[in-house]
Amino acid sequence: MYRVLIIEDDRVIAEAIKKHIEGWGYEARATENFQEVLSEFSSFEPHLVLVDVMLPFYNGFYWCGEIRKVSKVPIIFISSASDNMNIVMAVNMGGDDFITKPFDLNVLMAKMQAILRRTYDFGGNGAELRHRGAVLNKDDATLTYKDQRLELTKNDYKILYILMENKGRIISRDTLMNRLWETDYYVDENTLSVNVTRLRKKLDSLGLIDFITTKKGMGYIIE
Repeated sequence: MYRVLIIEDDRVIAEAIKKHIEGWGYEARATENFQEVLSEFSSFEPHLVLVDVMLPFYNGFYWCGEIRKVSKVPIIFISSASDNMNIVMAVNMGGDDFITKPFDLNVLMAKMQAILRRTYDFGGNGAELRHRGAVLNKDDATLTYKDQRLELTKNDYKILYILMENKGRIISRDTLMNRLWETDYYVDENTLSVNVTRLRKKLDSLGLIDFITTKKGMGYIIE
C-alpha cells in the first residue's frame, strides 16, 4: 500500500485530497504541525509527497529542499501560484510535478499513479550502464566517474537512463517527456529544459563536458 503525505494548510482541501486518495486504497496523512513537517515525513515514510507552496512558517520550497536532503521520494507541488517562476523554482528544488489549483481530484490521482508507477517500477536488466568512463548505477541511482560519485534526483536518473540506454540514437523531447511524466495531461516543455540544464551542470562539475548533446529541433543524444 502506497503512503502519501499531504502538506496543505487548507484543511478542507487537505481532507478532500486525503479522502479521495484513501478511496483508491492508499494510506494518506495530512500534516498537522507545519513547524515539524520533516518529523512527520520521517515518521510516516511516505512513497509520495503533495505540498502546497504557501504554508505557515516555511513555504513548500523550503520543505521540498529539506526532504531532498534525506530522500528521493517523488514530490508534487499543488498551488494556485502557477506563474512560470514558481514552476521553475519547484523543479529546481527537486519537485517532480506541479499541479495548479483548482484541480480535478481524478486528474491529481492520475498524475500520482503515473509518478508512483514510474518511480517504483522503473528499471531494467543489469545493474549499471556505462559510457565514456561514466557508470550509471541502477541500484542506488548514482553516477560515478573517475572516483567521483554524483547523487542523482529521480528525473536526473531517468534522463540519463533513457539516453544511455539508447546511446547513439537521438531521443526526441516528446519521448523524454512521455517517459518522465507519463500522463495524458499537459506538461510544460520548459520543465524538461530546466531538468536537462540542471543535469548538464552536474555532469560538467564531474568533468563530463558535453555528455548530453542537443540536436536542434530533434532532441537529445549521448554520442
